[in-house]
Amino acid sequence: MISYGKIDPYDAFAGISIHHIVQMVLALIIITVLGKLLKIDFYLKPGDVARGKKYLITFTSIFALIAVALHVFMYINNQLPVYTFPLDKRNVLGTLGFQLLISGTSEEIVFRALPVTMLVYAFGKSIPVKGHVTLEVILASILFSLAHTKWSLMPFKFEMDTFQIVYSFILGTIQGVVYQKSKSIVYPMLMHNISNFLMVGMGYLFTALKAITS
Repeated sequence: MISYGKIDPYDAFAGISIHHIVQMVLALIIITVLGKLLKIDFYLKPGDVARGKKYLITFTSIFALIAVALHVFMYINNQLPVYTFPLDKRNVLGTLGFQLLISGTSEEIVFRALPVTMLVYAFGKSIPVKGHVTLEVILASILFSLAHTKWSLMPFKFEMDTFQIVYSFILGTIQGVVYQKSKSIVYPMLMHNISNFLMVGMGYLFTALKAITS
């Protein structure tokens, strides 16, 4: 419904940005209505700031090291990402802007704050599974993983990338634990945005390095 071809001719960032903004707005409307009707807290405020900052700094430090190591491995083995759009200024800034500002902001509201809180309400309590991991976080992580598959009913089709599914489940579980422990969606949002930014940005950086050294 929104024409964005002139600003994003390769459909690299505008379409997905609009999609995520719309789903976030819809989720926030649902959260607002349910919050008032059921009198439940979806933890949209800063919550436990000290604990949230600690989780965020620890996660970002570890993830940055993993992202660098992974891309060094892919660089050495000629397994760097292949892009469907040219890595020009517009596409690089547009995609990185989406990852840093919109991706996690939207997805954490849709796949963490809303389902985790509603599952706790449905169960009547939080259900521990192991350590800090709860059943509601696991179920929300499964939902988050399924959102990274491609499927249709007519005709029936189901496609998935195993690495993407496992990656989404692990990060979703970590972010779910942080959401419940910090009592805030803010820190999972920042973790999600930063991790996406680092992964995509590293891909661009090492691809450029490969082009220079080839």
